Amino acid sequence: MSTIAELRFPVPDTTLETAFEHAPDATFELESSVSKTRPCLWVSGVDHERVESAFDADPSVDGYDLLVETRSRLLFDVSFTNGSGIDRLCDPLLADGGSLLEAWATDGWWQVRIRFPDRDALCNAYDRLVERDINADLRRVTDVSERAEPETRLTPEQREALEAALEYGYFEIPRRISMEELAAELGISHQALSERFRRAYETLVDEELQPTGERSAAE
Repeated sequence: MSTIAELRFPVPDTTLETAFEHAPDATFELESSVSKTRPCLWVSGVDHERVESAFDADPSVDGYDLLVETRSRLLFDVSFTNGSGIDRLCDPLLADGGSLLEAWATDGWWQVRIRFPDRDALCNAYDRLVERDINADLRRVTDVSERAEPETRLTPEQREALEAALEYGYFEIPRRISMEELAAELGISHQALSERFRRAYETLVDEELQPTGERSAAE
């Protein structure tokens, strides 16, 4: 069994404080698929001139390169000065075998989802944050069984849509991406995504509310 924890941290305790002062409407999201010394950050909510100006003003940012520009987001390769970058946040969290699932910053807060081997590893990580004077707000803790999850009747397309919606923050309040933007990320139309959601919701609600015996008989 592993433990998934959701935490948030004030930006002044971590990184990009000055960048947020110059671009308060920006959302920064760590590109989790890239594993490298220089982290890649997706930025949304502001144009690239505003982001670059914010990076230039931030003393913690040593350099940056714009890699990708879409209609809704920008991907930057960013380097930080020693001890002031993403590592300041991630190092104490990942020291005991933790895995970073998500990390993003908006409205003056960094928020992360971390998978820990167990609750002891989470407690140790929390203690390290305190030692570094990083104020951690523990939002949610979930123990996850290693057993395979039960199968559902979702189609691969419906599952893909729901997983993408979760990854990009469509279900969050406020939403971090619109349905139109999510559809563009998936390469489908707004109408097609809406239909996938409708059918997926119908399937999940039916599975949740239908009595077990009736479900087995129907199958």
